[in-house]
Amino acid sequence: MFKLTEEQLQEGMAGHTAREIYQQPGLWQKTLSELFQQRESTRGFLEDVYAKHDRVRVIFTGAGTSAFAGDTIAPALSAQHQKNVHFESVPTTDIVSNPTNVFMKDEPTILVSFARSGNSPESVAAVKLGTKLVDDFYQVVITCNKDGQLAKNTQGDERSITFCTPEEANDKSMAMTSSFTSMILAAFALFTVHPFTGNTSSKVIANGEHLLDKMTTQIDQLLEFDFERIIYLGSGLLGQLAHEAALKMLELSAGQVVAVHESSLGFRHGPKSILNDKSVVVLFMSQDPYTRKYDMDILREVAADESGLQVVVLTEQADEEIEKLADVTVAVNFGQESLTTDFQLALLYILFGQALALKKSVQLGISPDNPSPTGRINRVVKGVTIYDYEG
Repeated sequence: MFKLTEEQLQEGMAGHTAREIYQQPGLWQKTLSELFQQRESTRGFLEDVYAKHDRVRVIFTGAGTSAFAGDTIAPALSAQHQKNVHFESVPTTDIVSNPTNVFMKDEPTILVSFARSGNSPESVAAVKLGTKLVDDFYQVVITCNKDGQLAKNTQGDERSITFCTPEEANDKSMAMTSSFTSMILAAFALFTVHPFTGNTSSKVIANGEHLLDKMTTQIDQLLEFDFERIIYLGSGLLGQLAHEAALKMLELSAGQVVAVHESSLGFRHGPKSILNDKSVVVLFMSQDPYTRKYDMDILREVAADESGLQVVVLTEQADEEIEKLADVTVAVNFGQESLTTDFQLALLYILFGQALALKKSVQLGISPDNPSPTGRINRVVKGVTIYDYEG
């Protein structure tokens, strides 16, 4: 698995993280199957809420990776222009510290909480604040832990529903991998007007399986370059996905690799100053023909940089110009049919980001399963004080 040795794959080293990355395509199928079994109750709940109000806010929320889950899917769902439903993403950390900047008393709101453990103090507090501040307040909890506080709090509540991902998505390693993709897939499938089933899901799952087996050679090629900085770039929802990819590298390298993210267009406006001869730039190429023009422009620009940096491009299908400009090209579609949306690509692109962080961690002599043994960061955040909100 990822060309790691048996010793490296032992529990407590890289074993949990490697398996949790590798299992994802199969887990996606299981997640969709379980969601399909609950489709009548879940869709019925949402349709009832939509029908009651002239306008409904759907706020995706979470902290860290769980926040980036909402950031990634909100643009894709907003683009579908769903009648009276408005999608946005706000981290629980922003909600808890500034609740009246987010919650509006007279705006019916569905708070969609992403949570691996369901016990993060900000997640629990965000729900309490929404209940207090919004007249028509509803909850959808998407969690990997049926025994977490968020899931328990929805029991018996007619204004709430909970979807628990398959048990395997509750990552044992510190960094979120399976949990991230299973939760964004569940949320997208729940809220989209275009069913993510049948041929669409089969294409993504099949390509995910192929990619996991094929990309290790490219990752090992990249690791021959002794990089100390990595910059993830993308446009639209792929620019948001870049945030999660950068966090994976930062977490699994214990901060030894400086990892940042930016939009393809925004990179020129100051952040480009981070580039040096120890840098890798990873570009998540959009499938949208218009957006792709801007991605190609920044690719040409960074490829022309004379510092000696390395350029990696993830794309649905490689072409002659991309392969000429990039040092490493990773095409994620191995079939005959095209992947038509950036959300489909996002599920595949993040596999590369996770696996690259895993192998860089091992290369640095760090345990990916627990890259912070001193407790500087934890699987469930600690040290948070939640203050009473008086209003």
